[in-house]
This record gives sequence, structure tokens and C-alpha cells, in this order.
Amino acid sequence: MNKHLQTALTLAEAGVPVLPLRQGKEPFANCRTCARCACGGRPNMRNPGPCQCPAVCHGWAAATTDTDVLTSPSWAAAWHEAGAVAYHPAGAGLTVVDLDNADAVTWARQTLLATRTVATTRGEHWIYRGTMQSANAVRPGVDIKSRMAYARWRGPGTGTTVPLPNAVHALAAKESSTVRPASHGITVPASVGGGACRHRTPAYLERGICMAEQRITEARSAVHTTVYRTFLAVLSAHGGCGCLTDAHVARLFAAAQAKGESPRHCTDAWANARTRLGL
Repeated sequence: MNKHLQTALTLAEAGVPVLPLRQGKEPFANCRTCARCACGGRPNMRNPGPCQCPAVCHGWAAATTDTDVLTSPSWAAAWHEAGAVAYHPAGAGLTVVDLDNADAVTWARQTLLATRTVATTRGEHWIYRGTMQSANAVRPGVDIKSRMAYARWRGPGTGTTVPLPNAVHALAAKESSTVRPASHGITVPASVGGGACRHRTPAYLERGICMAEQRITEARSAVHTTVYRTFLAVLSAHGGCGCLTDAHVARLFAAAQAKGESPRHCTDAWANARTRLGL
């Protein structure tokens, strides 16, 4: 049996929802039915429910403890191509504080409550009991993975898992208040003509944002360039009529940060795209 599938089955039997990852820690792309938002939504970005597609689809929302699904013929090709196993922390009642370098690990040891730790390629995962919102770049080298996120399985680790401390909640709250698009002055202005939207229905804008999220999420290389060009395309289509809101821009930033872009890179890319278009 495939070693990644065997690991996944062991975790699933312990109540940990799992999914395969491609080489490079990327989730498998949406199936044909769901590609480019054709299914009408993307559970990995917004909706809380599990993916209902027969094949591996929708990122974290594909994670499951159903061994019949994991061993089904529709998942066989994914396990054959998989480079790693991931799990949905919140689905197992957990939160992972992802420490991406030695400085972040040092900070955690000085600041956070000791808990179960797992060594990673560049740092450590600190695993707490309890769930919360996920957040990227809450401080240099630190991400929080819990709800609507996945973490790579790197083994059981060492130590005893303790309840999620308030200090971790506070990190996410601080990130939310400091990296919102509005706080960086990137709110898109209304058009000179009074801000009347030239689009016929809100669905047109929603589909545009959804497709932009997917384009960023599915980037396999040149992420910086993809993010900039995607921002440029969104602003070209929607930047002059005043229909973009902070919520729309926040979704684009979230997709970019999920690919490893920093809030600063997102802000710069957005500003450069606006300048290019004269907005």
C-alpha cells in the first residue's frame, strides 16, 4: 500500500481528517465540475462544510476521516502522485502555530505556553487543543492554522498537547486589526462618474473575485508575478466603478498570503497595479 495512504488511514482511524498533497505541499486542483468556480463556490476559501466531490477537491475541505473515501478508486490517482499527507487541524479539534524559522521558534519558547511540538524543515509546529480562525503572518515567521486550513503531517511530535492559550488568540486578533486592506490605505476609490457600477449583477463581480482567488491559489511558480498580474486584472475590470469593497480586497490578500506572500508584498503589488492603471 502507498506509504502516504497508509499514514492517512492511521490518522483517519484516530479521528484526524486527512488529504493528500502534491509535491511541494500544494493541494490537488479542483475537479472538472468545480474548476474555475463552476460549482458556484469554493469551500476551501469561504464555506465551512466538507467537500462533497468524489475526487480530491477544494483543498482543506477535502480532508476526511472516512476510510472508504480515502481508499476509493477516485482518490487512487491522487495518492499515487502525492508527495505528503496533510490534515485539517480544526477538524481534529486542534490549532497549529507554524514557526517557520529559528527566530520564530525562539520567540515562541519565550512567549507561548509549552505544548506538543513537531520539527519541520525550517522550524517547528506547536500544536494546541482547541480551534480558532486561521491567520497568516501574525508576526515574522509565524502562521496560525486551524479552521479552513491544512497543515502538513510531519509525525506525532513530542510533549503534551495543552489547551489553546489566550496569547495565540491575541496574535490572530492583532493580525486582523493590522493587515486588513483598509489599514494600508488601499481601499479602491469610486469612479469619477459617481460610483455607479457598470456591471449588471453582483454575480459578475463575485465570479471575477472567485476566479482571481483560484488563479492565485493554483499558481505553481512565479507567485509574486501571478499575484501582481491578478491584482492588475481585477482592478482593470472592477477598479473604476467603485464596486470593489475592502472585503473583496481582503479575499485577494488572503489568497496571496496563503501562497506565502507577506502583507507588505500584497500591499505593494496592489499599489503598483493601481499606479499602472492610474487609479
